[in-house]
Amino acid sequence: MPHEIHKAIARNAMLMKALPDQHRDTLLSRAIWKHYDRGETLFLQDEEATAIHIVLDGWIKLYRVTPSGNEAVVSVFARGESFGEAVALRNAPYPVSAEAATACEVMHIPSNALVDLIRHDSEVGLTILSSTFNHLHSLVSQLEQLKAQTGAQRVGFFLLALADCETGQCTVKLPYDKVLIAGRLGMKPESLSRSFARLKDAGVKIEKDMARISDIQALRDYVEEEQ
Repeated sequence: MPHEIHKAIARNAMLMKALPDQHRDTLLSRAIWKHYDRGETLFLQDEEATAIHIVLDGWIKLYRVTPSGNEAVVSVFARGESFGEAVALRNAPYPVSAEAATACEVMHIPSNALVDLIRHDSEVGLTILSSTFNHLHSLVSQLEQLKAQTGAQRVGFFLLALADCETGQCTVKLPYDKVLIAGRLGMKPESLSRSFARLKDAGVKIEKDMARISDIQALRDYVEEEQ
């Protein structure tokens, strides 16, 4: 059975929170809840998409294999984020492969469950369309922020988004592969390392795959004031 915390994360994912409570409950009741170990495959490129995915904990990377055989990371998704909506609703092939970059928990919503809701309630279709627009708007805003922020600000806001606590000390688990974080933040790995070093002044200490924040409010103040 899924943990109550995971249910709460799923309910607040952008795709779900725009729906009425009864529809969210319906989707949660039909969802498949799975644990993946690091390196496990969720799906492969060109497989038919039959579900929408919401990350409840951990990190998922989407990637393509280039003609030369190299892996190109397309995107990285963390807790509370969803992916696969567009292809799942059309039962189209996945244009990428998905792999657990860390141990993670994922909720899979069968695409036919969402299609059934749309057929029975046309307002659901409008809600999903609005949610998709908001998602796109959010991505554009993130891109604008990345261009305007320093490296330390990007990393600081990134850690704040992953932190569970509102006050005091906090520990954030990171994917061991820092290349994934750098790619997500539009940085080079060496720039990420320099940004982590700068955040020491804000009480952030990096220990392998853990970021230990001495005071979450101090970090908020630092990234807001950082120029």
